[in-house]
Amino acid sequence: MRRLAALLALLLVAAGATVAGGWVWLEHYLDRPLAVEAPKVVEVGSGQSLSAVAAMLAQEAGLAHPRVLARWGRWQGADQRLQAGEYLLEPGMTPRGFLERVVQGRVILHQLTVVEGWRFQDMLAALRAHDAVRSSGLDGESLMAALGESDQHPEGLFFPDTFRFARGTTDIEILRRARGLMRRHLDEIWAARQPDLPFDTPYEALILASIIEKETGLDEERERIAGVFVRRLQLGMRLQTDPTVIYGLGEDFTDRLRRADLQRDTPYNTYTRHGLPPTPIALPGRRSLEAAVNPADGEELFFVASGLGDGSHVFSVTLEEHNRAVARYLQRLRERRAAAEEAS
Repeated sequence: MRRLAALLALLLVAAGATVAGGWVWLEHYLDRPLAVEAPKVVEVGSGQSLSAVAAMLAQEAGLAHPRVLARWGRWQGADQRLQAGEYLLEPGMTPRGFLERVVQGRVILHQLTVVEGWRFQDMLAALRAHDAVRSSGLDGESLMAALGESDQHPEGLFFPDTFRFARGTTDIEILRRARGLMRRHLDEIWAARQPDLPFDTPYEALILASIIEKETGLDEERERIAGVFVRRLQLGMRLQTDPTVIYGLGEDFTDRLRRADLQRDTPYNTYTRHGLPPTPIALPGRRSLEAAVNPADGEELFFVASGLGDGSHVFSVTLEEHNRAVARYLQRLRERRAAAEEAS
């Protein structure tokens, strides 16, 4: 009996040593870096099995014994939590690390920057041109319907920002995010507006902000330009702003505005019509939104480009001052053109 007990004890020790050795080997296997010399993109397809993922690692990263990884992953419950998408294989990554990345859905994110001052059509064209965005093929009207705003004009409703997204994200999903951002920013800014503005709704503030966005790229000028427009509205003067005329001309606009363009009546021609145009004319950023509802105090009613080439403007209180500023601008413009011709 003593011999039998000793034999059983010896067998148990041997079995324990085998199990312990196997566990040490497995841990070493899971944490051994894959054969990846440079970062590469791999894709896990929708509904792909854990065995298929392990086989892909064997092919792309030299994973030995892919069945071991698949069995270990199933034991961990990872086979039920795989998330499809593009993933980055990097030097030093281990089988365990890659599988954790796929289970957590840490996919590669692409990005698209929507620029302040773009029109809606510019944003839509950028979305359609991005190879990671899945296009719905819908036009502006149908896109607004898909967003639950069937009768709303799309211009100006989407906040310009840098959007990060996984491959296969639809244009509708990105537009929905941009629309939500614009609502949030506009609500915050409208709540902090100055009293006694010459407009009554956040949408009207959005329209004015879009004009400010197209008039200047200098943050320090936005409140002054807003002040000019707000005072003009309060006095019943026409806004007389070129960007609205250009927007109203649409595809008929070529390279520059002509006198006939300023006299051609459209709903967006603020030389022929009083008040704000019917919709925004661009996608305004936060600074323009803030300026629209918090304009600078003053008496200035006019502004014109300085002609200095830095995007700045000259502001005037009277029409006489403004006419002199316009004459200086035209003279500088002629001088710059002459200099350019001489240089060429």
